[in-house]
Amino acid sequence: MSLKLMHDKQVSVVITTRNEEKNIENCLESIRNQTFNSQFPIPTSHSLIEIIVVDNNSTDRTKEIAARYTEKVYNFGPERSAQRNFGVEKASGKYILYLDADMRLSERVIEECVSKCENEGCIALYIPEKIIGNGFWIMVRDFERSFYTGTCIDAIRFIRRDKFLELGGFDENLTGPEDWDFDRRIRDNGKVSSIDSPIYHNEGEFNLKKYLKKKAYYSRSFDKYIDKYSKDDKIIRKQLGFWYRYFGVFMEDGKWRKLIARPVLTLGMYWLRFMVGVRYLISNRKGRGADNV
Repeated sequence: MSLKLMHDKQVSVVITTRNEEKNIENCLESIRNQTFNSQFPIPTSHSLIEIIVVDNNSTDRTKEIAARYTEKVYNFGPERSAQRNFGVEKASGKYILYLDADMRLSERVIEECVSKCENEGCIALYIPEKIIGNGFWIMVRDFERSFYTGTCIDAIRFIRRDKFLELGGFDENLTGPEDWDFDRRIRDNGKVSSIDSPIYHNEGEFNLKKYLKKKAYYSRSFDKYIDKYSKDDKIIRKQLGFWYRYFGVFMEDGKWRKLIARPVLTLGMYWLRFMVGVRYLISNRKGRGADNV
């Protein structure tokens, strides 16, 4: 295979990090172990998978560990949107896969993604996400996440680099809903689909306080996101509205059968959804109060 043809199939994996020394090596190992690497066993320094790590001022060993796997380790911030955009600017592959450091790939993810795009003309893909960790609430989180793949609650993770650049990448004014914003712009510009092989998202030990705090942090940009499209936008009404987030997404396309089959997980999921909703209302009220001071 020529170097040009290799480049035409190359995938650049962009990983955003901040103090992830406990997770980054598992993430990088999962990239190294992709079946896609063995498809074209050509003795060359040009790899089919390019790894780019964009770190945001870590104070632990994250960058040191990452440097064992790639020379392309950068420091950039201030938020995930800017980190991802920066990583794509440094990328050279035809395709981009963006990950968080606490994720790892099942071995066929990249092979399936490239095959789907090359053979079916897709410009972007959803990848199923499985939540892993310890305890009952991790099982609840994984159960909830299983309903979202390919819906407007989800967001693409694999995309042609030329389309990413054409669309201007992630909106750096948004932190949290930037995935949704980017996803809807992609949907308007070409064919999207999903693959079967999952990404594993390691959430470790579930901590309700930290979970709700994280949700509240990412919800701070919701008003900016709503202003960008209007509160009457049909997608926003699904993403942030009560009916779809609490019922529609869990029942459409026959998914309601899963609710009946797993009643304990269903109850746990709705309790978590209720707590997230309460936390959002409290944060939203505090934010408006601050604006009025």
